[in-house]
Amino acid sequence: MNDYTPPKVWTWNKPNGGEFASINRPIAGPTHDKELPVGKHPLQLYSLATPNGQKVTILLEELLAAGHKGAEYDAWLIKIGQGDQFGSGFVKVNPNSKIPALMDRSGPQPIRVFESGAILLYLAEKFGAFVPPVTSPERAECLSWLFWQMGSAPYLGGGFGHFFAYAPTKIEYAIDRFAMEVKRQLDVLDRRLAESEYIAGDKYTIADIAILPWYGGVAKGYSYSGAAEFLSAHEYKHLNRWADMLYARPAVKRGRMVNKSFGDPAEQLHERHDARDFETRTQDKLEAAK
Repeated sequence: MNDYTPPKVWTWNKPNGGEFASINRPIAGPTHDKELPVGKHPLQLYSLATPNGQKVTILLEELLAAGHKGAEYDAWLIKIGQGDQFGSGFVKVNPNSKIPALMDRSGPQPIRVFESGAILLYLAEKFGAFVPPVTSPERAECLSWLFWQMGSAPYLGGGFGHFFAYAPTKIEYAIDRFAMEVKRQLDVLDRRLAESEYIAGDKYTIADIAILPWYGGVAKGYSYSGAAEFLSAHEYKHLNRWADMLYARPAVKRGRMVNKSFGDPAEQLHERHDARDFETRTQDKLEAAK
């Protein structure tokens, strides 16, 4: 029985518990001075291989695979568990202190882009790829699903994922509430994919790239240990068909490795500065060379 009564005015006077308690705070801005590194390519990405981070590295790898040489990039690891996102340099790129953050230094003035959906759209438009033409029905569909993901995923990650996997105590009401919403969202996707090969139609777009790491990750058991079974994710057969198809793409496989600092060392590429890094600088090879 929860006997908590909210005060009239909330104050930050105690740790909130949970896996990320050490980095949660109710104020913005930097906590320390630290400039960001800059590599040799025009595109500089500062990120971590969370679902939001994977969106951007998957798109960059897809752009390179499609022949867009200008999409070469440096990817720098931001260790959010250690508070890297609160360094002064990172806050200049993203005042919201969340990964991913992108600096485009290809023009006369550097351009910052933050929020994963904004980065996807920026890169897709910059290279004229993975987004349908302006004013086309397909573009409207693509952007609708892109923004659907941006609005829906907080229920999956901050809601269900937090209370199911990370909260210091299991709260039945919270888990039930968010599990219900996540299953509704999975059903939305499954129904859409029953009538369409890809999310936005018959072509692979940034809508697929945005949705895959979140909802494909849950369906295939990559996110929140035990969540796929708990949510009966195998029942969404069209979603699983789509996820299997996309996860088999070589560029998706590479994109999921970039800035990854957990799991199998052979699938971790902490930093990416060249295409050859996938063959020479994965964490298993670096550790073996010590």
